[in-house]
Parts: sequence; structure tokens; C-alpha cells
Amino acid sequence: MQILVVGPSWVGDMVMAQVLFKVLRERYPSAAIDVLAPDWSLPLIARMPEVRQGLPMPLGHGELALKVRWKLGRQLKSAGYQQAIVLPNSLKSAFVPAFAGIPCRTGWRGELRYGWLNDLRVLNKARYPLMIQRFAALGYPAGMPLPAVLPYPALQVDEANASRLLAELQLGREQPVLALCPGAEFGPAKRWPSEHYSAVAADWLGKGGKVWLLGSGKDHAVGEQLLAAIPAGHRAGCRNLAGRTQLVDAVDLLSMADKVVSNDSGLMHIACAVNRPLVAVYGSTSPGFTPPLSEQVRAVLKPVPCGPCFQRDCPLGHLACLRDLEPAKVLAALDSL
Repeated sequence: MQILVVGPSWVGDMVMAQVLFKVLRERYPSAAIDVLAPDWSLPLIARMPEVRQGLPMPLGHGELALKVRWKLGRQLKSAGYQQAIVLPNSLKSAFVPAFAGIPCRTGWRGELRYGWLNDLRVLNKARYPLMIQRFAALGYPAGMPLPAVLPYPALQVDEANASRLLAELQLGREQPVLALCPGAEFGPAKRWPSEHYSAVAADWLGKGGKVWLLGSGKDHAVGEQLLAAIPAGHRAGCRNLAGRTQLVDAVDLLSMADKVVSNDSGLMHIACAVNRPLVAVYGSTSPGFTPPLSEQVRAVLKPVPCGPCFQRDCPLGHLACLRDLEPAKVLAALDSL
């Protein structure tokens, strides 16, 4: 059995997609599972033992480029895939498997995909409220009940790379380490204010711990704001690593943290997938759809009449769901882990 999965375009979604890969591995122990995905995600996919290989998707998110998709499909035809599972809901994401002539092409109905997918499923959101359920269900025949408990993502840690990072970044682990992930690629409506993160960092540093700020280059400025708000006497114990590492390095850095506080972001899902004690902060989104998938987590949120809105920016401009979520609530959740 050879299966091609067309993967999602967001970090957190890709981590959650490992639930599907685990389901497929359980159903077909000797299957070859390949994942067609953006270049940035290939090192992350390499940490998923269920996957044979990640295949680079040469187009960015949202690009149509029909000729490129046709050419890629024809290249993949010789691989002899028996099934394709398409996780994105867009029409264009179904083109490559169809051009490759894969006989069974599975996915949710989505965006007018009749004909392009021939194992077309109609999503019952009440039956599958969680994203991982929606992913996993595509790994079973239509209508087949899901197991009562689905496997959680579990990324492999590279101990050699972890040691390299400690040496190159001059990070000590003599004191307990708190990793903070203050960014969120989706948008501002998922980012807890930097001054609230500063309060959490100051509390941890005041107790003799160390703080690592993790994120992409886009999060570096937020990290600097956070750092500047920490009392000068404790600032040396906090390191802004945002933009100084690759995405896959976050797997190994987070695996070494004693505890983690993160927005609902890709790094939150990575922290869960390396089984770190985690406090997950929710704003415009909901743990009822993309919960942190680990046994050692606390999800915190501030209920507001307008939420969850699932918007990138606050439609009302006040960000009350995040600004009114006090650091004390997160600190209490952190202590309870």
C-alpha cells in the first residue's frame, strides 16, 4: 500500500496531521506514507517516524500555477500510489493527486471538488468537532466510527542537535528553564500581550530560573519588547532566541524546557508533541477545536461575549479576550503543572 498525503500549510496543522499518519500506520503496518508539503515543513516531517518521506510542494500557499501542478502530478504518477488523502479543503489542493492518476482520492467536500476527489466525504462538524478527528477520519472508510482515543503527535528529538544548540547558543540548564512562545503566525488575535508574558518571565526569573523566548524572525521584535519590560536585575537570565534557530530546532529546544507557556500556535503543538508541561493561552480561537494534545497541559482563556471569533485581527478592536486575561491566571496554571 502506497499512500500520498497532501499536507496542510500551517505548522500546528502539520503537527496535528501526525495523528492521521499514526492511524494509517496502525491500519497498514507496511504501508509507504509520503507527504506532499511546503519546503519549510520537510525537516519537521522527518521527525515523524510514520512517514517514509516528505515531498516538496514547489508552490506557496494560495498559488494556483496549474501548469506546475500538472507537471508535478505527472512526475508522481510513476510512484504507483493507490490512495491520496487531501487534508486542505481548497480546490487546487486536489489537482496534483488527480493529475497523478491516483485511483482513490479522499478528502472532505470543501471547495467544489467534485470529480477531482472520488472518495468525497461530507463533514459532520458535530460528529468531528476536533481538527484531529477530521484528519483521522480520512484514514478510515467513510462512516466508520473513530476509536474512542486517538494517538497524540509525538515528534522525535535529535539529542545531538540539542547538544549543538546548547553549545552554539551558550544556553545553560543549571536552573529550571521556562520556554515562552509569544508569537502566532495566524495573527494578532492569537497573541497574548508581550507585557503579560514579561510578568510571567519576571516571576520565573525571580525564583531563580532561566527563560528562553522562542519563535521565528517575525517574533524577534516582540521578544525584545518582552525582554525590555523585565526588571533589569533579572534580564540577564532571559534569552531572546526568536529568529536565531530553524523551526526544527524548536523541537529539540522545547524538549529541554522544564515548562512552556505558548499562544495557540505551531510551537504550542510542537511542545505537546515533545510532551512538555504546557500552559496554552487562547484568544480568538478555542481549545474545543485545536486543543493542546498532551497529558501535561492547562488551557487558559478569558470568556468574552464575542468569542471565540477565529479571526486574525480583533473585529471589535479591543482584544479583550487577551488583554483581560491576567498573568496571575497563567502563573497559577503554571504552578499547577
